[in-house]
Amino acid sequence: MKPTQELHDAGQSLWLDNITRGMLDDGTLSRYLDELAVTGLTSNPTIFEKAISAGSDYDAQIAEVKATGASDEEVFFELALADLRRAADLFAPVFERTDGVDGWVSLEVSPLLVHDTEGTIAQATALHAAADRPNVFIKIPGTPAGLPAIEECIFAGIPVNVTLLFSPAQYLAAAEAYLRGVERRVQAGLNPVVASVASVFVSRWDTAVAEKVPTELRDRLGIAQAALAYRAYRDLLDSPRWGRLANAGARAQRLLWASTSTKNPDAPDVLYINALAAPFTVSTMPEATLLSFADHGQLGELMAADGGDAEAVLEELAGAGVDHVALAEDLQREGAASFEASWHSLVKTIAAVEAEVTDGA
Repeated sequence: MKPTQELHDAGQSLWLDNITRGMLDDGTLSRYLDELAVTGLTSNPTIFEKAISAGSDYDAQIAEVKATGASDEEVFFELALADLRRAADLFAPVFERTDGVDGWVSLEVSPLLVHDTEGTIAQATALHAAADRPNVFIKIPGTPAGLPAIEECIFAGIPVNVTLLFSPAQYLAAAEAYLRGVERRVQAGLNPVVASVASVFVSRWDTAVAEKVPTELRDRLGIAQAALAYRAYRDLLDSPRWGRLANAGARAQRLLWASTSTKNPDAPDVLYINALAAPFTVSTMPEATLLSFADHGQLGELMAADGGDAEAVLEELAGAGVDHVALAEDLQREGAASFEASWHSLVKTIAAVEAEVTDGA
């Protein structure tokens, strides 16, 4: 049995952190589903920019949509929706078999809306309608402006992938927004089942402190933060508040691990996948990480529900000068800025491809 199947059988969903039109056309994504236990995927502007600039797969659609007078941003969403609808259809049997627990794909709102609550709600609503598939998450950042948008979207019945979470506190803020949205649905007599995941980024912690901590503390901060987020998640699932919602028919917002590729060349390439094995969670993996884990990953002990030694690790890091509370806020701000830069780069790439196709016509 492949390690990916073992991990899936242990209760963790494996989602690919990538999508290209090529892997849809040549059957690669279908093969990952059949052979590597992949049951969903996520996307972001950087992923799509790489796909668009890698060849000519998107050229004809870019020219076609631009000819309608669409902006470069509108062109992107048409390209992304075309791919994600196909992926959603591919995962539809998983979605149906699991009654909507698994089989999801994700599309992100514009990072330019990171400080715009109302704009985020409006775009999330429009994208959800345009996707026209029941298994498409709309990604909304768990930032101060994003949190009320998450609550409103959940109340409106829009499935949400909360992104840009780093710390247990940020995860709990996202969970609170989700719970409020579901509670409002219960109070309004609406169906409380609205799917959501909360995406906690892991490896960026270790990249941020790599040159600031002793060798023995490298690559331990991200896993410690994830362990404490997992403890908070399990505690929430055991809480009376969640019990009341579960009795009303609601489903839990699942915890998702993002940023799981190893950045330290001296560390194992499946470091985070091994460490973050936990039931009723989702692990998103870049393609190279997925293939590495399928090849030589080893499923060991599952994550401890009580956080294990995470607090002791944070105390050691604090002794080395790491203020993880302040760093969490920095990482979220820097992540939002990075997403915005990727968005601008994506739009420029679309404009360049359109110009090249037009000139060559």
